Amino acid sequence: MVMGPAGAGKTTFCSALLQHLQHSRRSSYYVNLDPAAASLPQTPDLDIRDLITLEDVMSELSLGPNGGLIYCLEFLLQNLEFLTGPLDADVSESTLIVIDMPGQIELYTHVPVLPELVRAMGAGGGGGGGGGGGAGAGVGGLEIRLCACWLMEATFVVDRAKFFAGTLAAMSAMVLVECPHLNVLSKCDLVKGLVSRRQLKRFGRVEVGLLMEGTDERDDAAASSSFSETMVTPGPIPSSSSGRAEAGGQQQQQQQHHHHDDDPADPSNMMRGASFQRLNRAVAQLIDDFSMVSFLQLEVQDEDSVGAILSYIDDAIQYHEAQEPREVMELEDLEQDWQDPDG
Repeated sequence: MVMGPAGAGKTTFCSALLQHLQHSRRSSYYVNLDPAAASLPQTPDLDIRDLITLEDVMSELSLGPNGGLIYCLEFLLQNLEFLTGPLDADVSESTLIVIDMPGQIELYTHVPVLPELVRAMGAGGGGGGGGGGGAGAGVGGLEIRLCACWLMEATFVVDRAKFFAGTLAAMSAMVLVECPHLNVLSKCDLVKGLVSRRQLKRFGRVEVGLLMEGTDERDDAAASSSFSETMVTPGPIPSSSSGRAEAGGQQQQQQQHHHHDDDPADPSNMMRGASFQRLNRAVAQLIDDFSMVSFLQLEVQDEDSVGAILSYIDDAIQYHEAQEPREVMELEDLEQDWQDPDG
């Protein structure tokens, strides 16, 4: 189940994963659950757009894109046979189901549509069913083991505050979906010249110190700038009364400058004021307290990188453990296979 915000590379990763499975001669089944998808690099085996599209909902019900997308998924919940029927009929135990999800962030934070979909696929069933991509026992006897794969752009590491905000969204999705979960930094090839490999590993471990280091550097730069602005060029020593007046004026300017930096309503403090830094520290502390999130690295053009992500998915869904053991060849059959054809 490939999830994440818009532009994270979900569909591209799905396509690369499907190609890797084909090269590995593994069975796959591609499900598109994004009713707003304009085009897909590979033809889905099951497509929600055959049931409902965002364009039709927006035109017929006069809904916006966000409300329309939520309506589409709620409509899918009311017509679950559209999803569970083909999966029950066409998917074998060795098949990896790749589900391409929409990129609307509300689906992974507070809207209950996605948890209901996961529970519907994974509750109250029995009997056999499909391999990786789903969860537990499902509707109509469907039994699918689900792994959620959250994608976030590696370019977020350039802006550390944005990275930790994205990490908080990933943690929210983990809590909301309640199933085995992988977090992946996609598009790592785009930051090779911007971040060192060692630094990128620190982002993968979500070290809170990264945010503190960036904040301290900005604080030092701001303090240096403030100090330079308040420096007075050497000159004649003023009289005591005028000196007190000038000192008082400088102190008042410094207080006003400090208040100016702390004012969150000031447009110049956007993404840099003291309140913004305190918010970042609180977010980082929350992430560190839960200690739930870490990221794998993905370069979608590198087949080895895609294969590494697939190995983590296989472990999460217990793919290899679910395969039926093959019968060991009898010794006589093995000897016959190795006989010299001329002898």
